[in-house]
Amino acid sequence: MSQEHNELFQIHQMSNLKSRHFADLIRAAQLIFDPTAGIVGSHVVVDWQEFGIPDEVELNLKLLGQKYQYACPNIPDAIIWSQLTPATRNWFLDNKDELWKFEEAFPPLDED
Repeated sequence: MSQEHNELFQIHQMSNLKSRHFADLIRAAQLIFDPTAGIVGSHVVVDWQEFGIPDEVELNLKLLGQKYQYACPNIPDAIIWSQLTPATRNWFLDNKDELWKFEEAFPPLDED
């Protein structure tokens, strides 16, 4: 097991981090990258700091959202973890139980 996988396993154990949290993170990152969810002719400007996302974390999540823009959110945890900056990892651990609210903030785009 690689050191990064071992680190992720330890974090899972200590923080009660679940795969659903990673799926929520991907869905949030997709919205941060494109708040209109690809709706043609739609333009939305969002101040992500009002949602509690620091600039550095926003940049990392936008890149993640762009990379997985059309992907199913069930990407292996280790793959996602390896793409998070230290600041984003800390923010993610602090906000893991609130990430589902990003989709709720954009009800017309919510598929559920």
